[in-house]
Amino acid sequence: MRLLLCLAEHAGQVVSIDELLNHVWTGVTVSPDSVYQAVTSLRRLLGDDPKHPAYIATVPRLGYRMVATVGPGSPSTTVDPSTQSAVSPSAIVPTAAQPAGSRLRIGLTLTAIGVLCLVLVAIFLFHGKTEKQPLPVASVAPPQPQRSIAVLPFLDLTQEMNEEPFADGMTEELIDKLSKIPGLRVPGATSSFYFKGKRIPVAEIARNLGVSYVLDGSVRKSGDRLRVAARLVRADNGYVVWSETYDRPFHDILMVQDNIAGEVAKALRASTEFKVH
Repeated sequence: MRLLLCLAEHAGQVVSIDELLNHVWTGVTVSPDSVYQAVTSLRRLLGDDPKHPAYIATVPRLGYRMVATVGPGSPSTTVDPSTQSAVSPSAIVPTAAQPAGSRLRIGLTLTAIGVLCLVLVAIFLFHGKTEKQPLPVASVAPPQPQRSIAVLPFLDLTQEMNEEPFADGMTEELIDKLSKIPGLRVPGATSSFYFKGKRIPVAEIARNLGVSYVLDGSVRKSGDRLRVAARLVRADNGYVVWSETYDRPFHDILMVQDNIAGEVAKALRASTEFKVH
């Protein structure tokens, strides 16, 4: 919500990654990855297409810009006091600096912000009540095999968000490499890709796939260099037990995927937490 408000206050203007970090994550030390992930989640909630944006446009190497028309809400609109002060009157005046042909006039108003806020609060309260209810003994899943791991679809965190095919290929290559390790159970790509884009807790994914570990990661790009980050998570407690990043020149895609997948498989073989013989 703070990210949405910050972009709405600067509608039509490019807001840099550093500015977003200062305004949205004030007093918290986080990396630019937090911005990329938050923008991805916000686009998913708004149903926005990053390639043909109606709300948030990516400005390569500069930041993000709110391209939707931002205007004042109805005088009768009821707004939560905690969010009412977040947008000043001058920030909700429609921006005239945007070219008429480059934006979709959707009218992002305080009413929409208030509705989105209420939806998020309702989801939070619903999950909170659900988590407090004790689980019946019959629903407790049996312990999963120690030597089992699911590879979740890697996230495309590039600024242009145009490397999804590479990220999907990276996922399939990892599944192929890990499935060749003797004694290791690895669900197939069809099962893993079912969870693509779904906001489901790691423990629930692992329980559905019958594994004790989950491997996920992301893909980023700078110039002609690619960075692939991978991490291994224990399903029973959600702790990251291993992580690594791999930087490669972005020339031969298949070679990069094969090389990184081999490095990850080798690292997992030698991991003290995840011993596979």
